[in-house]
Amino acid sequence: MPARKGGAGPSDHRAVGVLGTTAMVPVYTQESAASRFTAKVLPAGDQAMLFRNGVEVGRLTLPPAPRFYGLETEDGVPYWKIAQLHARDVLASTVLQTCVRYGDVDQRCQFCAIGVSLEAGRTIARKTPEQLAEVAEAAERLDGVRHMVLTTGTPPTPDRGARVLCESVHAIRCKTNLPIQAQCEPPEDFAWFQRLREAGVDSLGLHLEAWDPQVRQRIMPGKAEVPVDKYLAAMETAVDIFGRGQVSSYLLAGLGDTREGLLEASRQLIGLGVYPFVVPFVPISGTRLEDWPSPSAEFMRSVLEPLGELLREANMRSSEIRAGCGKCGACSSLASHES
Repeated sequence: MPARKGGAGPSDHRAVGVLGTTAMVPVYTQESAASRFTAKVLPAGDQAMLFRNGVEVGRLTLPPAPRFYGLETEDGVPYWKIAQLHARDVLASTVLQTCVRYGDVDQRCQFCAIGVSLEAGRTIARKTPEQLAEVAEAAERLDGVRHMVLTTGTPPTPDRGARVLCESVHAIRCKTNLPIQAQCEPPEDFAWFQRLREAGVDSLGLHLEAWDPQVRQRIMPGKAEVPVDKYLAAMETAVDIFGRGQVSSYLLAGLGDTREGLLEASRQLIGLGVYPFVVPFVPISGTRLEDWPSPSAEFMRSVLEPLGELLREANMRSSEIRAGCGKCGACSSLASHES
């Protein structure tokens, strides 16, 4: 499967299979260029030899390019510009490829690349419900996609994108059986959570990204205007609607939050019934943080091992999430610490 460049989600990554597990591995970043690990694709194209410092240490499997990528809509838009395959069996799309904050460099999230792929012509600015439903049906039928993620840039409306997500999910539900996770900022009116559920959303992502207020202000100044307390209140309401463990929140380790801060955030989220999806930050080319270092493996273990214990004690597991990033797990090794 081709690597992804720019856009939301695991950008500058390629899906690879390692010991039976699919992982999204950064391949276009400056850090990856200097990595001690390299890979050589074998002639058949479905495997690669993995080297560390020039010595072969194993084999990788490479998921094939999805068949739906070869199709296009009647008006000539390639399906891959409407939705992308993540990992091995997850379909993902950013409904609005624009954000109210992205045009202001002093307000945008510094790690965000939502405009990078749009400027490069690798996607379109607005995916209609009809386009999303058409692509989702093809991906489910041709490539065995098992669940779907719909995210969106934040529009200048109080629903924070929930309206376009409702419209899109309803259309997809009419054509597929795919469980769907929707992701957006907390809307002003929490009644949108019930509307999302009624439209067919199975799980919800309300992503904090960072926990410490100073880190949030420095890294995501515009988004930090929505305080953590507003997120927690939104999550409490959403859990009542979607169920315990069906609401999740990204926490990006490496942006400045301490180990203790990430674990305290996770404790509070778990206490609300929210799955804390802790993911190592990976810099994306074209963003203000493209030179920001990723956290070390030691730091990630120091967070994920005790977090796995917290999840076990709470009897909360990624495998029980109906759809979405936490269920996929390809961007973090958190799931391996749950059992």
